[in-house]
Amino acid sequence: MGHVVERCDIIDVLEESARFRRPVAVTLTDGHHFIDQVRQVLTEADGEWAVFRMHDRVLIDDLASCTPAAPPEASYRGKT
Repeated sequence: MGHVVERCDIIDVLEESARFRRPVAVTLTDGHHFIDQVRQVLTEADGEWAVFRMHDRVLIDDLASCTPAAPPEASYRGKT
């Protein structure tokens, strides 16, 4: 049985991409794939949207998966 990606997990990855300016690998429900950086995640009357740098904005319901495009770099930034 395959792993089911929860909507909240996708939103977390999108918001992290926007906050830290890291690219994500996206698969749409129609099978298309791309890698891009999220500029922002919007909630509007017609749904929740991911706004990307180089691609059109995408309805979050149209995302089959979304993962970091590269592993996070090891950093001590922000640690005390």
